[in-house]
Amino acid sequence: MGATDQRFDAAERFAGGAQYIAGRLRPGTSGRTHAVVNPATGEELLRYELAGAEDVDAAVAAAEAAFPAWGGATPGERSDALHRFAGVLARRAAEFARAESAQCGKPIRLTTEFDVPGTVDNTAFFAGAARHLEGRSAGEYSADHTSYVRREPIGVVGSVAPWNYPLQMAAWKVLPAVAAGNTVVLKPAELTPLTSLMFAQAATEAGIPDGVVNVVSGAGAEAGERLVGHPAVAMTSFTGSTVVGRRVAEIATRTVKRLHLELGGKAPFVVFDDANLEAAVHGAVAGALINSGQDCTAATRAYVQRPLYEAFVSGVADLMASVRLGDPFDPATDLGPLVSHVQRDRVAGFVERARTYAAVVTGGATPAGELAKGAYYLPTLITGAPQNSEIVQDEVFGPVLVVLPFDSDDEGIALANDTPYGLAASAWSRDVYRTGRATREIKAGCVWVNDHIPIISEMPHGGYRASGYGKDMSAYSFDEYTQIKHVMSDNTAVARKAWHRTVFSLD
Repeated sequence: MGATDQRFDAAERFAGGAQYIAGRLRPGTSGRTHAVVNPATGEELLRYELAGAEDVDAAVAAAEAAFPAWGGATPGERSDALHRFAGVLARRAAEFARAESAQCGKPIRLTTEFDVPGTVDNTAFFAGAARHLEGRSAGEYSADHTSYVRREPIGVVGSVAPWNYPLQMAAWKVLPAVAAGNTVVLKPAELTPLTSLMFAQAATEAGIPDGVVNVVSGAGAEAGERLVGHPAVAMTSFTGSTVVGRRVAEIATRTVKRLHLELGGKAPFVVFDDANLEAAVHGAVAGALINSGQDCTAATRAYVQRPLYEAFVSGVADLMASVRLGDPFDPATDLGPLVSHVQRDRVAGFVERARTYAAVVTGGATPAGELAKGAYYLPTLITGAPQNSEIVQDEVFGPVLVVLPFDSDDEGIALANDTPYGLAASAWSRDVYRTGRATREIKAGCVWVNDHIPIISEMPHGGYRASGYGKDMSAYSFDEYTQIKHVMSDNTAVARKAWHRTVFSLD
């Protein structure tokens, strides 16, 4: 696998640096470097200079300069630019897939069939949605006045994206913001900046003006905090862990800026006793192992009604054992490595601690042989864990599924709601009344019925409780990226209004 990293030559592609400001690559100014590492092999793809405060300031200044013209463009003009953007992404889809697989370790099937086409589709969706920024119809809500609502862009948006879906998260952050007329400074995770930079370059190639989309590749404590706290940044959009989200909220509050948070998850997978067992088993394994489990909506807690519990555990264990780990660029590979050796060791730590109070049915180890060089971890199934245990309550972010039994429907739904999170969930049953109840009572931003994971551009993504607030994707995301302005016009041409009597006499 030593040649895997050469399938995308990041060093040549980003020889000019890993900051993208005002339409050009440039090196960072922090004086510190960081390596993008292929997690399948441990080999270095790119060493670049991290962004410092100076780079963030330059990117924000570029976004500020671009805002008046871009925010003043017609919806049709922005729509046309985004349609061209979608075309550029589609033409370069194979290159994006290789880059995403190289920096993240994602199987090429995943990047080719999910990450890249999802991003192209999202871009095409917002190209259309840009022409439908609507407010309430004008009307006389007061007898003497006409009122209407304007949606206006906010200004410069500072976005911070995670490492698990670098390309898709760049799209989710950038597209609704620019479709609404804002300009953006995006800080990707320093582990995985490559496709975010390529995304910004594609925007320029599509004719989106310089400064509308900027990227600063730097560490959170320096570049991220500078961006979130920058007084010229009117809004912060953050996707990441709940712990870091609290820090982001604290910084953003100091300048009273708009804040959108998509945070952690611990998605329940509730299987009632009349569910299709084969469908539930396959859904659980796919939902738990997508992106090596590094997905905040991944199925992490399966609650199975007792009549199906033993058969479900057996079926999941057998199917997990058949999953093929291997070179991410091999089309036969089902599961790639975790994003880094640090993340692999973090996941392994959760499992090792769980051995003291639960049973590891399958997995629970790093693979032997050639794969041991990479950040691989075997698909892992755990049973017998108490509901209040770490493995049930905390976000592991790896290929680990915990299965617990329940008896009554009331108990199953109560257990599903028994964590601080509320991003996603699923309910499995042949009974529409059971699933209908589950969709009403499970506290999560998305509840799937007899499936788990699919997303579509037309529908919103966002959480409840400790999973954050606000929406990505869909037209609902415009609520995050626009200001609502009420305009009220007098219709009487009368100098002395009746309401003036509350201030001075009209006699």
